[in-house]
Amino acid sequence: MTTVIADMSMTLDGFVADPADRIDHVFTWYHKGRETVTMPGGVREFRIGKGSADELRAALASAGAMVCGRRMFDLTNGWDGQPPIGVPVYVVTHTAPDDWAHPDAPFTFVTDGLDSAITRAKATAGDKNVVIACPTIAQQCLNAGLLDAIRLSVVPVLLGEGVRFFDNLHGTPIELDDHPRVTEGIGVTHLWYRVKKPTGRTASPLENGADSSP
Repeated sequence: MTTVIADMSMTLDGFVADPADRIDHVFTWYHKGRETVTMPGGVREFRIGKGSADELRAALASAGAMVCGRRMFDLTNGWDGQPPIGVPVYVVTHTAPDDWAHPDAPFTFVTDGLDSAITRAKATAGDKNVVIACPTIAQQCLNAGLLDAIRLSVVPVLLGEGVRFFDNLHGTPIELDDHPRVTEGIGVTHLWYRVKKPTGRTASPLENGADSSP
């Protein structure tokens, strides 16, 4: 069965980027160890701790599709047509870009809502995971009851302000599993939680909209 999982690096005080969308402080753990992990396509290589390397390799091996929002796509310039974790990417957007420089790359622009994007990503992923790669889409999935799990890589930094991972949530409290998987890395702690499915909660109209932030 496909698992829809939000996977983000986050500061200890809950931010995934600073106010200018910079992520320097959030990904310092990618360069603090001796274990080499090469990302799909060979375009990036990280030197991380053994525990982190095991986590990252397992996450990459279990990924079957990725969903992100339009702002994340624009901020990264569409990763220059290279899917960041080596799987097809579904971009939730109001309007598909008319100047996409990589039309043959495995990116699909979904203009009919979040639910459609998740459904299509699940069909592509098969028995692997659908990875949610930006905070706003993760928030919308939580609000709509579409998220099955959360994987956090928590770094020992306090930003004080910036882009929060868990903003704009409805129907709180949203409960997580009482027994998370915890992996200690170098400069990071990896946490893996199952999301307890909500009961009797109706999604707001905004929860099915397109992404407007990272």
